[in-house]
Amino acid sequence: MIECIFVGVGGFIGAVCRYLIGMISLKEGYVFPIKTLMINIVGSFIIGIVAALAMKTDCLNPRVVLFLKVGICGGFTTFSSFALETTDLMRDGKIHLAFIYTVLSITMGVLAVFAGQEVIRKG
Repeated sequence: MIECIFVGVGGFIGAVCRYLIGMISLKEGYVFPIKTLMINIVGSFIIGIVAALAMKTDCLNPRVVLFLKVGICGGFTTFSSFALETTDLMRDGKIHLAFIYTVLSITMGVLAVFAGQEVIRKG
């Protein structure tokens, strides 16, 4: 049961951070969902670091790993927003932007996890 509290507190922190980043204003008329893209890339990088640290060393408490991976990263990153923004772009006839956004989100997210893991492996 205590694990749920760790996940919940981490999720709260991650979700609030995501919300605050969402509040950053961009110039008017900006249609590309750059904030969600960056949130998901940064979250992917961080989860890569945490996963690599958890595998490399036994010094991370499993509850701390849950707090960071499931809680903070899970609350911070947002697949549902990615999916909604992609369908909004498609509905608005911006198929090319939807395609670019999808490819960038998936490619950069996976690369960010690898990069996070490499930072720990080489560190």
